[in-house]
Amino acid sequence: MKDEGSGNQLGSYLRARRELVSPAQAGLPPGGNRRVPGLRREEVALLAGLSPDYYLRLERGRDKKPSPQVLESLARILQLDDVERTYLLGLAAARPSAPRRKRPEHVPARVHELLAHLQIPAFVEGRAFDVLASNPMAVALSPRLRPGQNRLRSLLLDPEERAFHQDWTKATADFVAALRTTIGDDTDNVRFVELVGELALSSQRFRTLWARHDVRTLDGGTTTVHHPVVGELHLHRDKLPVDDVILVVYYPDKDSDSEEKLRLLASLAHTEPARTAHDRTAHSRRPKTP
Repeated sequence: MKDEGSGNQLGSYLRARRELVSPAQAGLPPGGNRRVPGLRREEVALLAGLSPDYYLRLERGRDKKPSPQVLESLARILQLDDVERTYLLGLAAARPSAPRRKRPEHVPARVHELLAHLQIPAFVEGRAFDVLASNPMAVALSPRLRPGQNRLRSLLLDPEERAFHQDWTKATADFVAALRTTIGDDTDNVRFVELVGELALSSQRFRTLWARHDVRTLDGGTTTVHHPVVGELHLHRDKLPVDDVILVVYYPDKDSDSEEKLRLLASLAHTEPARTAHDRTAHSRRPKTP
């Protein structure tokens, strides 16, 4: 996130998004000898009613406080949806002078109790998709949902994830876009810098998606996965905020084939109680008895 950490997130985002809008989509003739994908800077400026020089200053980070009217016009030209438009406005908002200190992510004791009682796959994740706690059903659904794992890292780097997800391509695009949305202007967060740096070095798929600057939310929905033991499962997903973390649950339609398969999976689930990543680290550091 080197270029973004330098304070020109707004320019990087505008440049990435205009490259994704074709002249035809913007109502312009395609023309010839185009050296860049998508729209040229001067074309965006013309359509948005701005001077080419002013728009150039925006992309180069020389003007970091455009008016809401300018941003709304750019959002229209770049064909941003509601989530993308909100993200654009957020990039131009004034940042606090002092760095923001976020509290360490913590799973409340009551959530551990809830996980222990749920008979469906459930786990707790942090802002960077770190698995902080999970129940045996979640681990039975996927061993990559154990505490200490990172869902995005697993999705991109673990070959078994390709077979597990019915649409791995869409899943990776959704997760990377959701990570960028979560990061927002918090580009100095150590955990985000660490994760983005690791994935940028190890995954071409991540580099390609990250360069697009897509943003979206990853909330409730449905998914289809291929479990190596019980086969295909159609599951609903809900994400419930609890303090500073997110409780994620997967559940099938009532009386469905997937519900029956989850019952079978429950009989195979491990009985070891879920532990937080902190608990697992502390356990590994205990001195061994000779």
